[in-house]
Amino acid sequence: MKKILVAGAGGFIGGHLVKTLLKRNYIVKAVDIKSFDDWYQCSNESENHVLDMSDKENCFKMVEGVDEVINMACNMGGMGFIENNKALCMLSVLVNTHLLMACKEYKIKKYFFSSSACAYNKDLQNDVSITGLKESDAYPANPEDGYGWEKLFSERMCRHFFEDYGLDVKVARYHNIYGPHGTYDGGREKAPAALCRKVIYSILNNENTIDVWGDGEQTRSFLYIDDCVEATLRLFDSEYHGPINIGSEEKVSINEMIDKIEIISNKKIKRNYQLDKPKGVRGRNSNNDLIRKQLNWDPKYTLQSGLDKTYQWILSEIKKKHNQ
Repeated sequence: MKKILVAGAGGFIGGHLVKTLLKRNYIVKAVDIKSFDDWYQCSNESENHVLDMSDKENCFKMVEGVDEVINMACNMGGMGFIENNKALCMLSVLVNTHLLMACKEYKIKKYFFSSSACAYNKDLQNDVSITGLKESDAYPANPEDGYGWEKLFSERMCRHFFEDYGLDVKVARYHNIYGPHGTYDGGREKAPAALCRKVIYSILNNENTIDVWGDGEQTRSFLYIDDCVEATLRLFDSEYHGPINIGSEEKVSINEMIDKIEIISNKKIKRNYQLDKPKGVRGRNSNNDLIRKQLNWDPKYTLQSGLDKTYQWILSEIKKKHNQ
């Protein structure tokens, strides 16, 4: 059986990946900087470690003895976190750098890097009616400041380790992944979880209004976590190297997403638009032509069905807190 290292295993996507890899009979070595109590999911069947993977020695220690490496480790969150922590986001470049060096040293067979749609040129994302972003749209380079630049630089480093050293790298650009067992409060949550939480608390507190960052007309596409994991492992097992979009083509405005949550919660909500809050680009959507061609993949979950599962999970978590 193959032994695989998952860096960032205590995070949202990382935790789901570990669970799936274990089901597929991998031996999994899992590592994250957070204490075990703060891991979103912690599997007893994996070999679990708490280490700072920006440290070179820790990367070499973790990579030794494994066959393949998946790097999900980075400082990230919703737009509020990204816009206010640019230096912290940039420091994640150390994780990818040191993991690639360790992979070269130990002749690792395969390496995966989790990039982001934030790597795309911002000048192409000024219109809510944006067509899907193709992989070639990352250049000329003008990514999201901080977080996006780190991702784009790390993509290039992966490419050169493939060209110069033959390391079989896979690079995916994720578009707004959401679902259960993720962040839904505290400042790092993304729009689907944040809006579900706000609607739930409006019901629990018998209120009729929620705060919405921006004017609600900004557009995005959102991919449910199960689809994300399936596409990630399909890419990992393929002959394609990337970068490649892993996202949905179902573009919606924030207002339209709130409409969907209203259906799930059975409550109409008034919206207090906060125009001074971080909003990110005006419009962003995924073009899936390449992944459809290379991997024969399309998402299975609609946004409505994924939001329903996410809303119910967040509701259960909030109820647990209230009953403590």
